[in-house]
Amino acid sequence: MEYELRSTWKKTFEFNWKFGLFLILIVCVPRFILVLNANVSGNYGVIGLVMLLSALAPFIFLTKSGRLKIGITKPQKYSWLVIAFIAGLVFSFLLYFLGESLFCNTVENWYAYIGKSYNIPSNMPSSDKAILFTIVALTGMTFSPIGEELFFRGIVHSSFAESIGDKNASVVDSAAFAVVHISHFGLVYLHQQWKFLWVPALLWVISMFLVSVLFFACRRNSGSILGAILCHAAFNLGMIYCIFYLL
Repeated sequence: MEYELRSTWKKTFEFNWKFGLFLILIVCVPRFILVLNANVSGNYGVIGLVMLLSALAPFIFLTKSGRLKIGITKPQKYSWLVIAFIAGLVFSFLLYFLGESLFCNTVENWYAYIGKSYNIPSNMPSSDKAILFTIVALTGMTFSPIGEELFFRGIVHSSFAESIGDKNASVVDSAAFAVVHISHFGLVYLHQQWKFLWVPALLWVISMFLVSVLFFACRRNSGSILGAILCHAAFNLGMIYCIFYLL
């Protein structure tokens, strides 16, 4: 399958694993640093810009034909969009129960640590909490799923797949996705110092790897990147619900 780079880039790149590695380095390394800085400052606005750039990558580098070939197209199996959404929700709740059973409501629980960034007042009225939940959920179901899936399961996956095949490419994009999420949990900022939580971080990385494989399965079975986006959006919705109402 020939993926079509825009003419601007053809003299510089070939659409293969080297190009995929280039994308991972120029996007994921700065993102990792920016998220760590946001964990200190509490200002996560810049992360939205990272997601925007991630979403734009296929449009910056690929022709229309190339974008179609990486999955930016109509689904072939609409039933898989429903399956994808349910699967994402189920995985998010399973991850909640794992964290709660092992670490309770401590900073070693990934959802508890991530939830600190939402700044939810403990005595917030239920109506105000519902409004805040809706805002956070809508944001979490759009920016990150669209940006990350167009990037990881879209252009990055396809560039590696061109060189090493779909299954191996899924391992690579899932590993990249999992490692970059250490900046969200694993390497944590507590009491004005950094700490690496080895066991919780390992479980978190494994979970992020597995959910990434799930996102790819939804993309492949639906025939469209939309399957991955919906699964990711549902996962984020479930995670945010657990943070707001179950922790």
